[in-house]
Amino acid sequence: MRVGIVILPEYRWLFAEQRWRAAEAYGFDHAWTYDHVGWRSLVDGPWFDAVPTLTAAAMATSRIRLGTLVASPNFRHPVPFARGLLSLDDVSAGRLVVGLGAGTISGYDNVVMGGDSLEGLPPRQRVDRYGEFVEQLDSLLTAERTSISGEYYTSVDARSAPGCVQRPRAPFVLAGNGPRSMRIATRFGQGWITTGKGGDDIEAWWTGVAELAARFTDIPGSEGMDRYLSLDSAPVLSLSSVEYFREAAGRAAELGFTDIVTHWPREEGVYAARVSTLEAVVSTVLPELRAAAG
Repeated sequence: MRVGIVILPEYRWLFAEQRWRAAEAYGFDHAWTYDHVGWRSLVDGPWFDAVPTLTAAAMATSRIRLGTLVASPNFRHPVPFARGLLSLDDVSAGRLVVGLGAGTISGYDNVVMGGDSLEGLPPRQRVDRYGEFVEQLDSLLTAERTSISGEYYTSVDARSAPGCVQRPRAPFVLAGNGPRSMRIATRFGQGWITTGKGGDDIEAWWTGVAELAARFTDIPGSEGMDRYLSLDSAPVLSLSSVEYFREAAGRAAELGFTDIVTHWPREEGVYAARVSTLEAVVSTVLPELRAAAG
């Protein structure tokens, strides 16, 4: 079981750098940040872009893998985004992981860009757009030149030089709960990630996660793929206690997940928890998980 941590891009680098350095020193396998223009209850507060944040994190670390959790088509176009990812993979010496998702239509990323035309986009078309976004990114990061005219995105004679440090490209970890989204994950992804089905009851949440894990197992091509679970999508925060984190990690492993992701504790509001709990998890649970993995 590998463990990752999300550091929200809300801190000036003077304060953010120490968190990214600590994530590596603590022994986390991967560290992530959100890729949004603004996010939910934090939309009125400080917020920085994911690509330069991860670039700075790459310069401040040397081992830990770094990624977006998750980038979406809501405000990204494949051509310029691919250039940013190429740069990130280069600066990090091949430590980039690209987390991608379909994006929510009602989120601030869409609203702030005047996306009224997307408000009524049916789920099927959202998945179509997601698939097109991922397919073009895949080509832009692997092919020498890309020309694709799609319904939502167009790339015309786009170059990929010098290409990713990782070959054939940086790995994709793709979000998806429905069969069509999962098929996109098995076609283009090296990993699949889920946040579960939502809800306010912790046992119902775990039941939903189990159903999604079983559904993904039934998708052709899923065998051997890494499986990520975002623990803090549950109604109980993963760092609410050391005991709960240990329990959540165990339940995720039983369901076949190879990776779990928690969040750096915030002082108040969303993801509020004690840093002392994080440090206790680092000193006790992470060594247990490494020992169990052999």
